[in-house]
Amino acid sequence: MKRISNFSHSVEVFFRELSGNRKTGTAVPQRRLGVALGGGFARGMAHIGVLKVLEEEKIPIAAIAGTSSGAIVGAGFCSGMSAEEIAELGRYLRFKDVARWTLERGGFCSNDRLGELLTRACPCKNFSELRIPLAVVATELISGQPAVFREGSISDAVRASCAYPGMFTPMQINGVLHVDGMLSYEVPTTPLRQMGVDCVLGVHLQSRWNRPRAPRHFFDVIGQCFAIAQTRMSLQWVQDADLLLEPDVGGFAFDDFARISELISIGENSMRAVLPALKQVLGIVDLSKIETKPNRAPMGKTPAIEPVA
Repeated sequence: MKRISNFSHSVEVFFRELSGNRKTGTAVPQRRLGVALGGGFARGMAHIGVLKVLEEEKIPIAAIAGTSSGAIVGAGFCSGMSAEEIAELGRYLRFKDVARWTLERGGFCSNDRLGELLTRACPCKNFSELRIPLAVVATELISGQPAVFREGSISDAVRASCAYPGMFTPMQINGVLHVDGMLSYEVPTTPLRQMGVDCVLGVHLQSRWNRPRAPRHFFDVIGQCFAIAQTRMSLQWVQDADLLLEPDVGGFAFDDFARISELISIGENSMRAVLPALKQVLGIVDLSKIETKPNRAPMGKTPAIEPVA
């Protein structure tokens, strides 16, 4: 009897949740979604718009992998911050809030202020505390091998992922120097695939190298060289994506933090444009659109019984 009682309770809970999902219009995916957020410095604020749409559509995210600015946004979201909370923090963000001029041998700036910002803003400090699994991608400077962080300090891993060569000094973790993850995975679809998700959504923010725009300063020259190299080596991460999203952020500079509202809108619009395709890939059933018929007569009424001949 105890087993039957437990079974009855499970059935009751299932139908209660099903009824609740139908009322709220919750999307029920048949496949687990992972989101790979690429780098792009200030352009990474467009990731907030992408996550905001997934949040509004109630599409659950099973895991996130982030490179550079994608790691910053991913760390906040996986810590339990909403897209709007991340946006609110970003509206007051400027280059001086994440960088400190040092003119050291390894780079012009230190990103220690970025680490301090993450420590203050993120509800979680360690990967083990995260609500959603997160992978942060950096590159080992000496060996040139990818470094995928899934344990330890979140702020240290993100700082390593954001250590843009020439701009920021390399980040040392466990005695190993690390630089920007974009040297390994511009969009970290491959590490995300290894986290066991069924569907990978890759978000690529880097402006195309062939856009005619003269470099304004040293950092533009480095950025242009990065873009050229990454365009040539993009084949692998593209192949590991089930769906590729490319918000048009080419008109934004690396330090355009003041234009965050525009970047978020671009991310939102790009995500909404591919929503039908994403839902199809995920096999999503929208319970709010399912018509149900009662399987028994209303209370107080007895169904008619045909006489037996």
